[in-house]
Amino acid sequence: EPNASYDGKFTFVRLSYTVYGHSGWEFDYPAMERNFMTILNDLTTVHPHVKESNIHAMDDPELGRYPIAYLSEPGWWHPDSSQAAGLRTWLAKGGFLIVDDFFYPAQWNNFERAMKQVLPNGKIVPLDVTHPIFNSFFRIETLKGMHHPDREDALAEYMGIYEDNDPSKRLMVIINYNNDIGDYMEWSGQGFYAINFSNDAYKLATNYVVYG
Repeated sequence: EPNASYDGKFTFVRLSYTVYGHSGWEFDYPAMERNFMTILNDLTTVHPHVKESNIHAMDDPELGRYPIAYLSEPGWWHPDSSQAAGLRTWLAKGGFLIVDDFFYPAQWNNFERAMKQVLPNGKIVPLDVTHPIFNSFFRIETLKGMHHPDREDALAEYMGIYEDNDPSKRLMVIINYNNDIGDYMEWSGQGFYAINFSNDAYKLATNYVVYG
C-alpha cells in the first residue's frame, strides 16, 4: 500500500531490508499496523495515521522524518553497508527502534552480527520491569508469561541498547526476543491466541511508542 504523505502526525514505520532466500520483514503487514494504530488512537493522545502506515528502507532519507521504526524477523536480516549506515545515522539523530519476532539461538546470533554492523560499539543489555519503558503508559507488572507463538518452551526476553551504552541516557533500541507482539496484534480479532497475550502485546507496543 502507498506510504502516508508526511504531515507531522505519528505514522507507524516498518523497516524493509534485503532478503536472501527468506522473507520476513513484512510479516503481519498491514493488519498489525491497522489494529495497533486503532488502539493507539483510542487510548492515547498520539492520534496517529490509522488507515495508513509506511515502509522505508534503512538508507531511505525519508526515514529521518519519523521518530520510531519497527523491525520484524531480524533473525534473517543481513544489512549491507548502506543499510547499516542509514540505520546508524537515524538512531544517532534520535530514532527509536523496536525489534520483534525472532527466536532460537541461530536467529539471535544473526541479529547480533547485523546489529554490530549498525552499532559496532553498542552493547545489548537485559532490561527488567523497573525500566521506565514498562511504565510509560501502562504499568507493566511483570515481564514473565509471554513467548513467541512458535516457541512455547522459552519465555520472552527484553533487551536494549542505550545511547553511548549509558543507562542514564535514552534507550535507542528495544528488543523482544522469543516474542512476536506483531503476530498477537495482527490476529487479535480472530481468537487465534489467548486474549491476555493480545492485551499484553498492545500494552507493550503502546508503551514503546509513548516512550519513543
